[in-house]
Amino acid sequence: MTEERFDAIVVGAGMSGNAAAYTMASRGLKVLQLERGEYPGSKNVQGAILYANMLETIIPDFRDDAPLERHLVEQRFWVTDDTSHTGMHYRSDDFNEPAPNRYTIIRAQFDKWFSRKVRAAGAIVLCETTVTELALDAAGKVIGVHTDRAGSVIHADVVVLAEGVNGLLGTRARFRKVPKPEAVALAVKEMHFLPEEVINERFGLTGDQGCVIEAAGTISRGMAGLGFLYTNKESISLGIGCLVSHFAATLESPYALLDAFKNHPSIRPLLAGSEIKEYAAHLIPEGGFKAIPQLFGDGWVVVGDAAQLNNAVHREGSNLAMTSGRIAGEAIAAIKSRKHPMTSDNLSLYKAMLDKSFVLKDLRKYKDMPALLHTNSRNFFTTYPQLMSQAAQNFVRVDGTPKIEKERATTAALIKARSRWGLVSDAVRLALAWR
Repeated sequence: MTEERFDAIVVGAGMSGNAAAYTMASRGLKVLQLERGEYPGSKNVQGAILYANMLETIIPDFRDDAPLERHLVEQRFWVTDDTSHTGMHYRSDDFNEPAPNRYTIIRAQFDKWFSRKVRAAGAIVLCETTVTELALDAAGKVIGVHTDRAGSVIHADVVVLAEGVNGLLGTRARFRKVPKPEAVALAVKEMHFLPEEVINERFGLTGDQGCVIEAAGTISRGMAGLGFLYTNKESISLGIGCLVSHFAATLESPYALLDAFKNHPSIRPLLAGSEIKEYAAHLIPEGGFKAIPQLFGDGWVVVGDAAQLNNAVHREGSNLAMTSGRIAGEAIAAIKSRKHPMTSDNLSLYKAMLDKSFVLKDLRKYKDMPALLHTNSRNFFTTYPQLMSQAAQNFVRVDGTPKIEKERATTAALIKARSRWGLVSDAVRLALAWR
């Protein structure tokens, strides 16, 4: 293996790595993909949302055999306090279309399937192989990788870093800085198993229809965070994530936070009688556009979570990962077809193509949103949810108290919040960030 030379080496077999490896191999490039896990997806037991359009661009007929759980027809958004939720939901029969737009998946199964496609396209995939460092020539150009297997350098014209948000190769080579705690979230997740018919009844679903619930509020105990619930065929993926910096400042236990979330009065009935079989923790990039590092250099590009390509405002990650991997693969294949070297100047094509895609257009537009939500977390995740609950309960509770008194109480609470927490200032800043 060490005597061979590859057109490209891909480090990592997640969404972005598989997309890059498949794209290049299907265009005839000699590709080696290295994954440190026992198999692709072995570190991803959790459920996730798959955005069909992005995968369809890579594998048009993926619906024929991909391990899809449910197609999503309903999205619920909840703002919680300790005993209630104020919510809205959107459900449409339009999503019962021949080629649905979104699906729930279980990553361990899906990543295995994607890896089989990568192999079928002609790439060599080696698991249980850790890349220990990048190999550089005297001029600092990446020329391959060192691994924990016996042997010398494995050479390649270009290395694609798809190693995840906490990958060490890019930081050791000083291509990017270690992500700051305020730019990374830690999500803890569980899989709750229930019979398919029970899930359908509880969520008002039929066939392979699915529902997603996303919740924010006091469930994160003043930290910037989000809870989520995804319906699978015979299981429910439940999780909650908050900024690493907030966990460090508050000393909150991630597992205790998850335990409290699943026992929230609005969540507990949905999980009743379920069997918990899997638990996982996962780091997620949350810094947005301003946290994106250098994306290319002499002999290397970085994709997916390793490039901080996650749209936290719209809770999108896998679609950015797949798209960045695909675009990197297309750029490398184009450079190779012209017989040009994999220099920084030539690999800037990847960044130029990414600039034209929705990935960087969306992240650039909402570049100020993460900082606003992160620095005013007590307002957005405690004070305002409590005010919303109080106002809603005052409106619907009929107990003989004159309506004018309830309105005055609600107004007084708002005035107190405005003076104490800067409600008007937050509203203005939020509007400016969304403009």
